[in-house]
Amino acid sequence: MKFIRDSVHGNLKLTEFEVRIVDTPHVQRLRRIKQLGFTNLIYPGANHSRFEHSIGAMYLASRLAEHLNLGPEKKSILRLCALLHDVGHGPFSHVSEGVLERSHESLTRELIRESVLGDIISEEFDLEQVMRILRGEGVLGQAINGELDVDRMDYLLRDSHYTGVAYGIIDVERLIYNMKMENDLVLDRKGVQAAESALLARYFMYPSVYQHHTTRIVNSMFRRCLRSLISEGVLDESRIYRYDDMDLIVMCRNQEGLAGDMIRRLDNRDLLKTVDSVKLNELEDPQRVFRITDAEIRRAEKEIADDMDLDPDYVVVNLPEYPAFDEMRTQVSVGDSIVNLSHISSLVGALKEARFNHADICVYVPRESAAAFREFSLHDYMDLPERRPAHPRQLRLTVPDYLKFR
Repeated sequence: MKFIRDSVHGNLKLTEFEVRIVDTPHVQRLRRIKQLGFTNLIYPGANHSRFEHSIGAMYLASRLAEHLNLGPEKKSILRLCALLHDVGHGPFSHVSEGVLERSHESLTRELIRESVLGDIISEEFDLEQVMRILRGEGVLGQAINGELDVDRMDYLLRDSHYTGVAYGIIDVERLIYNMKMENDLVLDRKGVQAAESALLARYFMYPSVYQHHTTRIVNSMFRRCLRSLISEGVLDESRIYRYDDMDLIVMCRNQEGLAGDMIRRLDNRDLLKTVDSVKLNELEDPQRVFRITDAEIRRAEKEIADDMDLDPDYVVVNLPEYPAFDEMRTQVSVGDSIVNLSHISSLVGALKEARFNHADICVYVPRESAAAFREFSLHDYMDLPERRPAHPRQLRLTVPDYLKFR
């Protein structure tokens, strides 16, 4: 038995088998991958790693298994899957994933099969069962990869702790205590308020951390570096899970041209600047924005660059991440029925309307070129939905207002 001291959950116990897994190079690599990518350029304390998050998710999986009275084998396999659920993440986590054709979940399963991890796991467990759980299949899979899973619980707490943004503090104890195992992993009705709290936490962490306007700029800049490395054959994207953050930083610093220049800008916090933004909640059909293709974005960037006499690589049209908030689909046990959280929570209804409040499409260019964009409008270059007509007398209820009158 071994203990790891975690800054969020305290002392975490590992079995000898889990220590063998943790000591593999593939899991140790996670120590060198930041959980929030370049967010430390905005929140200097956000230097926590995927490794910390993985052992935190393992701990919460253990707590959930104990609450559900799972047997020793199911508890062990659930802990293992939580520990390994992010092992295929590329450098800087979701920042690099935005460039790749495959998800980190798919890369995780490939890495486990191809590496010593698969051999070690096969000594104790059925490898195919582990793969099914990692894909989110079955009740155990829902605990790792579901609407309200241990992954999400840990990262909200951990990201809140390290950024200093208090919105992510959620009642994990109450969430776990009200989980039930039926045909699916469901939440007892008594846990609805805790689920609403988790949903609100993500809603507020979205603009404050995950889609903070400067976070989006630095992520866009690094993605340009990464695309350059891949297109020039410097980096094999199918083996991205072999690299850590510093590997990619060094690769970029050793390049001339776009990758080298962008990484120098990031090193010195000489960031691109926003020259236009279109708020989604001001558009008639905000959902249509997320159907804009990469080809349409590239075309708009080239046209803007041509008109403004800029290199297209230095014009970025950035779409926000879709604010899905999967917690809305959490299954809740109400008497003899199982219903979606959205069917019994009026707060979810308010959030469905409010989730586009903080989302916008932005255009970024180098600081030295920003002055030329004073009269610029993205509507001239992209087929965006029409703006909603202004109704001065109409009361637009925001989530904070809703909570005040609840």
